[in-house]
Amino acid sequence: MATTDVSPIAIEPDPAADRDHRRDFSELAERLERGGRHAEAAVAAVQRFEVALPSWALATGGTRFGRFPGPGEPRTLREKMEDAALVHRLTAGAPRISLHIPWDDLHDLGEVLNDARQLGIGFDAVNSNTFQDQPGQPLSYKLGSFGNPSAAVRRQAIEHHLRVIEIGKQVGSRALSVWLADGSNYPGQMSLRGSFDRVRECLQEVYAATPKDWRLFTEHKPYEPATYATVVQDWGSSLVLAQSLGERAQCLVDLGHHLPNTNVELIVARLLDVGKLGGFHFNDSKYGDDDLTAGSIKPYMLFLIFHELVLAERERLPGFDPAYMIDQSHNLKDPIESLLQTVDQLQQAYAKACLVDHDELAAHQASGDVIMAERTLKRAYETDVRPLVAEARRRRGGALDPVLAFRAMGYRAQKSVERPAVVSTAKPTHL
Repeated sequence: MATTDVSPIAIEPDPAADRDHRRDFSELAERLERGGRHAEAAVAAVQRFEVALPSWALATGGTRFGRFPGPGEPRTLREKMEDAALVHRLTAGAPRISLHIPWDDLHDLGEVLNDARQLGIGFDAVNSNTFQDQPGQPLSYKLGSFGNPSAAVRRQAIEHHLRVIEIGKQVGSRALSVWLADGSNYPGQMSLRGSFDRVRECLQEVYAATPKDWRLFTEHKPYEPATYATVVQDWGSSLVLAQSLGERAQCLVDLGHHLPNTNVELIVARLLDVGKLGGFHFNDSKYGDDDLTAGSIKPYMLFLIFHELVLAERERLPGFDPAYMIDQSHNLKDPIESLLQTVDQLQQAYAKACLVDHDELAAHQASGDVIMAERTLKRAYETDVRPLVAEARRRRGGALDPVLAFRAMGYRAQKSVERPAVVSTAKPTHL
């Protein structure tokens, strides 16, 4: 993973906090060295780690019951990019923003690109939207888009994706992420095989239109909005689509798009096996697609996922190049603070995975020593890597504690004055 420079937003230094941090990091590094683990290697790895921010998560999300916006929220794409640049500045690990079309206003692409250059951020995968009807849209997606029985609706959905690709090319994106809400609420509503065939046929045309250096990500979800049968409901369906499209089509794993207690790290391992792991939408959940802060509910699962990723990186698995993205809906927390928390949690999970003694683990697995194999993983997971992650951020110009630094800046209060609230009648959405 290539690192990207942080944007020039000033962070006020705290000499006392810096002294405490240096002492904590020194003690941790010494303790790790005694156990044969190397802090510097983990620091370097965290410095290389980068994740993309979703443009839609920089404002308050919502559910079908309501939305409760907070002060100083971004009203335009420019303001979203300002907030994204701040998240990157504080975490030193989020240099790109992922656009959602048509939610993001791109009427003046030249201005958007100029704003991005000034703010020091780039653009990641572009996202399509055929799960909502837009103002002035000729035909409705009520009964689906690519899986719709109407050829005219399917053509409209294809044309939307072609437009998204063109926008992506102009902003420098190199991937298209496709999540479809297509499905049914009742038995008999749609042909279970026919709808999947139609989705595959439409995706083939979209895939053929992507540039040769792009990837297309197919994303699965078991339910919502469909409650009986979602067309692309699981990783197997996503894999079938990706394999039928071609080498540049891969599967995107949203951590919240699984039924409770699903072994997501096993899905990651299987997709790695066949070279079809495209990337992630990081979040957390308790019951369904809750879109909570990553690591807030199931931090051990997050660590185990990164363990599989570090293994693949260590083994130099052919084609291993996952796209790391966040997908969250902040209904109660300040959106910027929640994103700061998520990036920090991802950095910590990755750092812990880098501390696993792989040779020791392999030896215990080979000898069938269940207890010691588990203890080897747990030793890395239970290590307090906060000083290590803070050191990685410090060396890249970020904050030791991004949330506390954000609060000390008074950024939200300043933006509350600059960005007066806009009353919106739009319905809440939940990806």
